[in-house]
Amino acid sequence: MIQAESIAGSYPTTVTNGNQELIADAPIAKGGGGSGFGAHELLEAALAACLNMAVRMCASANGIPLQSVRTRVSLQRPTDDIVRFGYAVELTGPLSEQQRAELEFAAQTCPVRQTLSKQLCFEQMR
Repeated sequence: MIQAESIAGSYPTTVTNGNQELIADAPIAKGGGGSGFGAHELLEAALAACLNMAVRMCASANGIPLQSVRTRVSLQRPTDDIVRFGYAVELTGPLSEQQRAELEFAAQTCPVRQTLSKQLCFEQMR
């Protein structure tokens, strides 16, 4: 579980999983101080990290000579009813076309992408 707690200032917030901590903040344009990741940036970061780790795990499990992977994610809201995640995966290493395809498939099936692809529901916890 993730916990967020306000700290002094307009909107800076500590976010923790109990072991690690980061700072989130609203952007300056929204009245925040811009001292940390914005909330939507954290969504992008979760997907970018998951894509990156899924590709590396696949390469490791299958002996694929991946040297590095860079992932980029952007969130767009073209209309009030549509949220679109754009992503890019850049692979480095002496990879065959088949290996590249396998790693790209691993990215497409990463757990965060799968979660964000489902119908989402929200409920208040007590």
